[in-house]
Amino acid sequence: MKLLEECKQAKRIGISGHIRPDGDCVGSCMGLYLYLKKVRPDADLHIFLEKPADIFSCISSVEEIDSEYGEQERFDVFFALDTASDRLGGAEAYFNSAVKKINIDHHISNKGCGDVNYVVPTASSTSELIYDLTEKEQLDEEIAKALYIGIIHDTGVFQYSNTSPETLRAAAKLISYGFDFSRLIEETFYEKTYLQTQILGRALLESILFMDGKCVVSVIDRKTMDFYGASPQDLEGIVSQLRSIKGVECAIFMYETGVLEYKVSMRSGGLVNVSQIASYFGGGGHVRAAGCTMNGTCHDVINNLSLHIEKQL
Repeated sequence: MKLLEECKQAKRIGISGHIRPDGDCVGSCMGLYLYLKKVRPDADLHIFLEKPADIFSCISSVEEIDSEYGEQERFDVFFALDTASDRLGGAEAYFNSAVKKINIDHHISNKGCGDVNYVVPTASSTSELIYDLTEKEQLDEEIAKALYIGIIHDTGVFQYSNTSPETLRAAAKLISYGFDFSRLIEETFYEKTYLQTQILGRALLESILFMDGKCVVSVIDRKTMDFYGASPQDLEGIVSQLRSIKGVECAIFMYETGVLEYKVSMRSGGLVNVSQIASYFGGGGHVRAAGCTMNGTCHDVINNLSLHIEKQL
């Protein structure tokens, strides 16, 4: 795929990613946005995302993200990044009505939803794919910083199995642009607010081991979130912390999003393909990291997931 070739005639270009944007979603969307601002200054460029977490305020022009999803004229080209179109939220209508729809993603569960699809499940992140598609002489420090943030968040700072030699080579090139990468890792990946630390402690304290210690689950209900004043962004990283418990092959973290509705995140040590399980329930993701939304009581949800996990174990 030749990125600039696909949108060289476009006058109106839109970019969006999935609901509840994580580091890779924000990094890839902002990286592409900053890149196109530089190489296509003549285009009417728009970026749509739910408001990113405050930790991403270090990315240049992040304040230009449109989180209102108001009425828009038809786009000549619209990019759906890090997701299929059904998780674009308020931007799904813009994507569906665009003259040309481009889908760039690395999730194995995504079969491609655009006129042009660049879905590479072996890539560490969508940010790595955006880096691959750019003309390197056009990159600068701010574009590099956005893409680097995306890569470190989806690889767990290069500790997850999706990290490849190509990932590390891309990261090495990106840090050569001179930003303070160690500070960026600390402030966007490791650093937590007091509230986030409190609710992480609560989730760990109330977690339950089952299946002879091979699985662990923790649930945060709406009442608990309201007590702490927590948002979904404050729950990032909890499932990975659960997965680090010795002997655990599959970790489940879920929080209540509505009446008898839960957002489920799963992480695997390798024996369980959580993407397959999440896809069965209408979600998706990677072999070792996936999620979905499920209905019922928390016990219903855990029981339904357990049937699939047990078969694989």
